[in-house]
Amino acid sequence: MAGVYGPPAGSATNPPGRRLRTPGVNREEVKRLAPAAAACGLLAGAAALGAAEAAASLLRPQAGPLAAVGAAFVDLTPRWLKEFAIRTFGEADKLVLLAGLGAGVAAVAALAGLLAPRRPRTALAVISGLGLLAAVAALSRPAAAPLDALPSLVAAVAGAVALTLLRRTVAGPGRPSPRPPGAREHRVPPAPGPEQPSVPAPSAAATGRRAFLRAGATTLAFAAISGGAGRALTAARDAAASGARLVLPRPARPAPALPVGADLRIPGLTPFTTPSANFYRVDTALVVPRVPHADWRLRVTGLVDRPVELTFQEVLARPLVERDITLTCVSNEVGGPYAGNARWLGADLAALLREAGVQAGADQILSRSADGWTCGTPIETVLDGRDALLAVGMNGGALPPEHGFPARMIVPGLYGYVSATKWVTEIKLTRFADERSYWTRRGWADHAPIKTASRIDVPKAFARVPAGRTAVAGVAWAQRRGVAAVEVRVDDGPWRPARLAPSAGPDTWRQWRLDWDATAGSHRLEVRATDTTGDTQTPDRVPPFPDGSTGRHSLVVTVV
Repeated sequence: MAGVYGPPAGSATNPPGRRLRTPGVNREEVKRLAPAAAACGLLAGAAALGAAEAAASLLRPQAGPLAAVGAAFVDLTPRWLKEFAIRTFGEADKLVLLAGLGAGVAAVAALAGLLAPRRPRTALAVISGLGLLAAVAALSRPAAAPLDALPSLVAAVAGAVALTLLRRTVAGPGRPSPRPPGAREHRVPPAPGPEQPSVPAPSAAATGRRAFLRAGATTLAFAAISGGAGRALTAARDAAASGARLVLPRPARPAPALPVGADLRIPGLTPFTTPSANFYRVDTALVVPRVPHADWRLRVTGLVDRPVELTFQEVLARPLVERDITLTCVSNEVGGPYAGNARWLGADLAALLREAGVQAGADQILSRSADGWTCGTPIETVLDGRDALLAVGMNGGALPPEHGFPARMIVPGLYGYVSATKWVTEIKLTRFADERSYWTRRGWADHAPIKTASRIDVPKAFARVPAGRTAVAGVAWAQRRGVAAVEVRVDDGPWRPARLAPSAGPDTWRQWRLDWDATAGSHRLEVRATDTTGDTQTPDRVPPFPDGSTGRHSLVVTVV
């Protein structure tokens, strides 16, 4: 018996050995239905992501498919590509990555939709495979739990179900089957009887369009409601977990008052204290970990005599120290923006280690964040008398979530990747020879003291400057050593000393200013700093890998 949608195998139009396509749609029909089929795939993908968002909100946002795949992608990305992303996109690199992943999911979902009319099993395998791949990525994360795979599995099921239902509205029963080539239309004569008025029946095409629109609208509503509910629940949990309303104790050891004139207050010059909202952020977390401070614990383990576990309230009960400290990211290019100064509040980290009892042979603090990221800090840099902190506050308030709430490490004088663990939950004393942290496993240096650097903030590169007396200004830093001098030159001329703002201490940057009699034309400005040990910035340009960039910042301006 001939099939409803085509001739049986072995017939003239379907000879033996030729695979029978999915019933109901021939090649011409596939082309005609392509836009609707692709839309089915996109809608199924949206339903999958919406369902996953709702499921992740019940667990943790990091378990969502896009976040999990993105985090795995970051781990597998070669160093040169990471550096390119940071250099090109800056702090928007995470947004760009997530947008790229979203576009990739949309493309694959559309492909699954195009396959659905003729190869439904393949289409279901494609869209379900996305969810399974994301589940594997979620389970590969350092701090993963078995339930972290659930949002991705929910996405796989939701996407497959949605695609199946939507496909039926495009190529399902009710759509007239095409006649084989050469077949004659068979007409059935009307039965004898009294003539009835003619009532036009709705066409199959119109019926199919209405079914597709109903199913599409339903799927889109499901995606919007589930995704929106998931985001709302996540936002509510994030708000509850943040420290925005937390009142911190006053420091037992307040920061010294800033010297008068530490901030030159020149328009366009980076302020001495960086507002928390403007402080640079460079980390591997695509989704900011949200750790309720009431549930947070810090464990001090490893090569210690007495393991310690502290709650957030126990940290606040300790004598707190307040200090102005400048942080710098090792990814900072010459003249780059990844440096900032803030007033930090926290517990004395050296005192905490001494309470635990550091055993002989331990030379590394291997700290771990709530999302599993690890950092290796030389123990001697914490115990040598500098103001190393387990910080809980920033610029007069609790740490913002993006900067490590409930607690983070601050060790002055070291690049962030070996000192500044955000969302810290464990401090393990160990040996560099035995364990390696996230970035040192990727070739970055174990010990990374911050190098002497300077930057021109005013005027900006390629600015048009009026002729006459104009200010050239910027910042310079050499944490743990302090900045002794800053010099500027114009067009490779003689170096001229800039006026330094008063120093707030060796762990903070210093602002500087030079008054320049600008003459018409194009000019190149260059700056260099010298620290208190007599070390002056080298002119040799070296990229950040493996222990920080070197070179002198320069820019070109036009004087009119």
